[in-house]
Amino acid sequence: MTKQLWAPWRLEYIEQADEQPGCVFCLAAEGDDEERHVVHRGERAFVMLNKFPYSSGHLMIAPYRHVGELAALEDAEALEVHRLASAALEALGAEYAPDGYNLGWNLGRVAGAGVVDHVHLHVVPRWNGDTNFMPVLADVKVLPEHLIDTRRRLAAAWPS
Repeated sequence: MTKQLWAPWRLEYIEQADEQPGCVFCLAAEGDDEERHVVHRGERAFVMLNKFPYSSGHLMIAPYRHVGELAALEDAEALEVHRLASAALEALGAEYAPDGYNLGWNLGRVAGAGVVDHVHLHVVPRWNGDTNFMPVLADVKVLPEHLIDTRRRLAAAWPS
């Protein structure tokens, strides 16, 4: 007998993916940290949780400046984004002890970018065995922790 699996939070993304007013990164750059899931703010870039993550602790690092091309980043912005990625690995390691990480830039819609006109670096923690039958058979991800709790834990663990 087939059982129903519900992920109602996905509908919000599906319905609004291409219709959200403004840029999610520009809104987060100016908004409330808890409401926008911002974990850490640097001088030129900031770190936020992905609202529709691949796994718990999935972070995105973006410059404050609205830039659509990687090559258009100023040297100081690019350096800070990558330094924040290193700090993100430290905070994720301290709080979640993942077995590995995926870091990457999705540049362009065909490369998987959900936001194509504000570059951002993804930091995704991974664990042995985290690819299980749910995404393979049911196209469903099971995330064991709420974003509010993940943000609180990572903000507290952020290195000084």
